[in-house]
Amino acid sequence: MNKAQTCSNNQLDTEHKVEDKLAWVYLINLGFYLIPLFVQSMPIWQIALSLIVLVPFIYCYFWAYRSPSHQVYKPILAMIAIGIAITPINTGSLSLFTFAGFFIGFNYSLRHAFYCLIGLATMLALLCSLLDLHHYFLIYGTALVTGVGFFGVAERKRVAAKIAQRQSQQEISQLATMLERERIARDLHDIMGHSLSSISLKAELAQKLLAKDRVEQASAELSELNTIARDSLSQIRQTVSGYKHKGFTAVLTQLCQSLRDKGMSVTLTGEIPQLDEAVETHLILSVTELCNNIIRHSKGTHCDINLSQTEHEIAIAVTDNAATKSLTEGNGLTGIRERMAQLGGTLDYQLEATTQFTLTLPRQGHASK
Repeated sequence: MNKAQTCSNNQLDTEHKVEDKLAWVYLINLGFYLIPLFVQSMPIWQIALSLIVLVPFIYCYFWAYRSPSHQVYKPILAMIAIGIAITPINTGSLSLFTFAGFFIGFNYSLRHAFYCLIGLATMLALLCSLLDLHHYFLIYGTALVTGVGFFGVAERKRVAAKIAQRQSQQEISQLATMLERERIARDLHDIMGHSLSSISLKAELAQKLLAKDRVEQASAELSELNTIARDSLSQIRQTVSGYKHKGFTAVLTQLCQSLRDKGMSVTLTGEIPQLDEAVETHLILSVTELCNNIIRHSKGTHCDINLSQTEHEIAIAVTDNAATKSLTEGNGLTGIRERMAQLGGTLDYQLEATTQFTLTLPRQGHASK
């Protein structure tokens, strides 16, 4: 996982919450539906019926809000039917028709939305004629339905642009990943290319010298071969350590961002411990594996990362709110156990209503001998 990938999109969970809240906020427009109830003299039964109608209408509203585009016509038609049915009693039904106009504009292409809005305006004209309503009902109704319908078109384009931007960010992240892999491959080639060639040549030379019973010279070549191999191994360790060790704080930040990119909300609590580089690298790799497992396999919506420490030990608990009935340990968890064992620590997990993995390791100076 690279930095560009983890930073590609840090607002997905927030956007979903805001959109859900706005769905309720938009219902404030139903205030126009209620105005005639206060400014006109109506019998109690008409007022009661006007209020009762709001229950199925709001249900259809959220039905349309969550329906895919190829099925949204059903709640739209239901909202229009409710508006038609209540119009003889309450002309504030124009407000109901505007909601239908919005969903038409939001879910259909400009051409189809245009034809549907014309049909809706025609329906208003028929209502006005059949019920002998004031011509303002048709004029205001057509203007409102058309205006809100085209607002829906604009909103659809805004959402489409946001999706396209997100996809573009993901493509940039993928490209950054490819470039980083190429850089790593190039670095390893630069480090090992000459060394492996030297090792091959000296091994071949030592073999020929031994065949000619020139033992001292062969021994010298093997000694040089051993030195080259050790130097190469040291260079590889330094290079890999440079790739892995970015600091626990930075890695935790990146992991939280990656979880948010998946659409999960994340809580990070506790104080990040101060560790030496070797211990921190093992811990980074272990926590990264746990978070990657959540990203790949979990169906949860929230992840909690809690860091706690006492005088003798450090504990890191990674919890997601998805229930897990059983768990088969693969190479990832086995690798974590091995890393923790090297540090004198343990890996534990609990499978209940939530799934929790806990890494526990002794504080430096209290490690098992």
